[in-house]
Amino acid sequence: MDRGGAEGGDRGPRALVTGGAGFLGSHLCERLLSEGYSVVCVDNLSTGVLENVAHLEEHPGFEYIEHDVTLPFGIQGSLDEIYHFASPASPVDFERIPIEILKAGALGTHNSLELALSTGARFMLASTSEVYGDPLVHPQHEDYRGNVSTTGVRSVYDEAKRYAEAVTMAYHRYHGLDTRIVRVFNTYGPRMRPEDGRMIPNFISQALAGRPLSVYGEGTQTRSLQYVNDLVEGVLRLMKSHESRPVNIGNPVEYSVGEVAEMVIELSGSRSEIVHEPLPADDPRRRCPDISRAREVLGWEPRTPASEGLQKTIGWFARRSNSSPLLSGGIGVHALDAQQTTR
Repeated sequence: MDRGGAEGGDRGPRALVTGGAGFLGSHLCERLLSEGYSVVCVDNLSTGVLENVAHLEEHPGFEYIEHDVTLPFGIQGSLDEIYHFASPASPVDFERIPIEILKAGALGTHNSLELALSTGARFMLASTSEVYGDPLVHPQHEDYRGNVSTTGVRSVYDEAKRYAEAVTMAYHRYHGLDTRIVRVFNTYGPRMRPEDGRMIPNFISQALAGRPLSVYGEGTQTRSLQYVNDLVEGVLRLMKSHESRPVNIGNPVEYSVGEVAEMVIELSGSRSEIVHEPLPADDPRRRCPDISRAREVLGWEPRTPASEGLQKTIGWFARRSNSSPLLSGGIGVHALDAQQTTR
């Protein structure tokens, strides 16, 4: 990793991860530290938890700052890269905190872009496969413009990310900012919230508790399952590339929701049954990425089979349910002055 080394002497690159105490952000922080980065993790703990980054507290290159990125902020010292991952992303959040989701996509992205502009940092937006909505094209390639409802319950997340992509490209074209956009497809792994509302944590939590697994609709709708380590590898490759267009990072192997439920029951050794519940509004019927661009530009493709990734995730959930969660007061943090701005 040579970015930042030429200007910083022996100093390794320094990265900021917004939403760094969340599921994806915490894995990204961990990987960046292992690559020799110094990492500034910013999170307001709306959906992230300090438990996710408590194991990084003693690392000399790690710093945690509690702040809401929808408020302007600045960071002391230089920055080489900014990874904007801050956003609630779970179906249970769409009705619980819809305005907060929209603000994270709009104001949070704007403030993070302003910080990148003032520091000269390369910027990455964590977008989502949700920009394709309930797709009419299969598999979904990056040039597909999507089939998205602007008024449904899911729209607060879908439209927040679509706007975030638009403002990122505006900064790229107007200011010449060095930007990247990763469209994340169905990613799972350790540190997902048990109450997340998404398929994998729902199924695992129910299976481990011996409760019936709730499959919405007939279970014939499909998803691609990407283990978090594969995603992080793709993210780092994209940041080091020269690709400013959106890039799908996901697993093109497609499973029906019913098949995933059966895999979780088998791998967990559960005796749970499957029950069917009404399908939520605007729930995508098929979701699978075309990763031709990622293969061509990044030399990337997922490596973790679903059975292996699910086994690791089930193991983490099982260990977590048998231990007491870490206290949030166990990590040294400080908050930013909301009035501190970048320019």
